[in-house]
Amino acid sequence: MVMMNIKHKPVMLKEAIEALNLRPGMTIVDATIGAGGHSLEIAGKIFPGGRLIGIDRDEDSLSIAKETLKEFGEGVSFIHSDFRGIESILNSLNLKKIDGILLDLGISSYQLDARDRGFSFRYDAPLDMRMDKTSYVSAYDLVNNLTEKEISDILWRFGEERWHNRIARHLIREREHSPVATTGQLKDIVMKSIPYRFSRGSRIHPATRTFQALRIAVNRELEALKDVLDKLPYFLNNQARVCVISFHSLEDRIVKHNFRDMAKEGIYKIISKKPLEPSESEAEDNPRSRSAKMRIARKEGEQ
Repeated sequence: MVMMNIKHKPVMLKEAIEALNLRPGMTIVDATIGAGGHSLEIAGKIFPGGRLIGIDRDEDSLSIAKETLKEFGEGVSFIHSDFRGIESILNSLNLKKIDGILLDLGISSYQLDARDRGFSFRYDAPLDMRMDKTSYVSAYDLVNNLTEKEISDILWRFGEERWHNRIARHLIREREHSPVATTGQLKDIVMKSIPYRFSRGSRIHPATRTFQALRIAVNRELEALKDVLDKLPYFLNNQARVCVISFHSLEDRIVKHNFRDMAKEGIYKIISKKPLEPSESEAEDNPRSRSAKMRIARKEGEQ
């Protein structure tokens, strides 16, 4: 069941609105609309006369966003999709070009707090981690069917987990007795795998990187990000802004390299030479924002 009473704090809201350089009549895509926090401010800037397209893989989040933005009526289109399908999405709406796009990457506070979704090690829940509940592969499938090497590779590639080999080895041993079916089981396996002297006093919970890696693998997040960034220039009007908020180095690296390569080809002008970060007050008020980095580019010339 969707929880409509959601306390949602959009990350770097002021910076995102400024980055998109909004004005009435623009067509803007919020490619990760979530609960609609960013889009609510965007809509206030582009209406009347504007058009807002909100995309999300999570149907629960879309339901919340629809409630958040109901005052704007048919001016907002809500699309249940992965943002890598940007071409087909715009075609279905008879749109050829847009004036800006926001991508707020990673996982939302709502998803982390939804106990039954299996994203967080704070709750003992089925090991799921699918952003789109209609997709086929879950974290349960990965940890119970992949080989030790495949699991180890995922933990290192997507989580940069130092103890990836030990964790994978312990996972294989555990599943020989019974399936690893819950977040609690997975957390316990990770805790047993990491030497105590290294987990004690760690800035982040020892299971953080493992859960991140499996979530990224389940949802193919980095693949989707690379895909949409490569496609975007074909659908941007001149001077359109691309604003991306990332939450870990793997995402930020992809965005940085894409913007750099596009700038070398004269397609983009990079607005933010270095990534913007949340203000001290925001980081204190909203802990989720602390790791956020924002990069901004502007479309130049014809594509």
